Amino acid sequence: MSPEPIRVAIAGASGRMGRMLIEAVAAVDDMAMSGTLDVGLDTRTGLANAQVLIDFTRPEGTLAHLVVCRELGVNAVIGTTGFSAAQKDEIKAHAQHIAIMMAPNMSVGVNVVFKLLGMAARALNEGYDIEIIEAHHRHKVDAPSGTALKMGEIVAAALGRDLKDCAVYAREGVTGERDPSTIGFATVRGGDIVGDHTVMFAGTGERIEITHRSNSRAGYAQGSLRAARFLAGRHSGLFGMHDVLGLG
Repeated sequence: MSPEPIRVAIAGASGRMGRMLIEAVAAVDDMAMSGTLDVGLDTRTGLANAQVLIDFTRPEGTLAHLVVCRELGVNAVIGTTGFSAAQKDEIKAHAQHIAIMMAPNMSVGVNVVFKLLGMAARALNEGYDIEIIEAHHRHKVDAPSGTALKMGEIVAAALGRDLKDCAVYAREGVTGERDPSTIGFATVRGGDIVGDHTVMFAGTGERIEITHRSNSRAGYAQGSLRAARFLAGRHSGLFGMHDVLGLG
């Protein structure tokens, strides 16, 4: 006898990512749509029959949804970005009561890149300047992207640094010679770019670039479904895509 499908609710159902997630759930046999959340819809009603919520919305909306998830015992997959440190602490508090998988990027490929970046940074720890360049569509409201910031955090940690102490987010005018201990960020917004990220290690006589380009949101949707499966049967804890993919 086949197991019962995982009952999934989708937040931001009328948005681009929400519609992609609904299509992805409909295309698999081990999941079933149980409800949707959107502007003007009652959150408690949308979550009433769900086992897991997949949420790619805005920080304030996600946090409001998590309050109800906690009350109802619904696990959550969070792809929302732009959380403040205080908001991340709120999520950690909820994770003591429900299982939450939160990642700045759900793409399997991006999370493999995260792993590669740590390896590269440790090997290229002297004589290389590090720059992170990201590009997204004109509608994205936060910058740099959550994925770019995660890349910076991974590289900084591999070098024994704290990103908040070494990140440079803007350059203008006479900036002086580049500080070799910094990690630079450049942001592009335009058109319908789904998401491009490049980490450049620029040395003397050579340049190493690790790049990921998303041509559609399908990769994010498939990664989200893998995360929802990972949470099945778990009752609490805060997890990342490295847990889902077994990347350590």
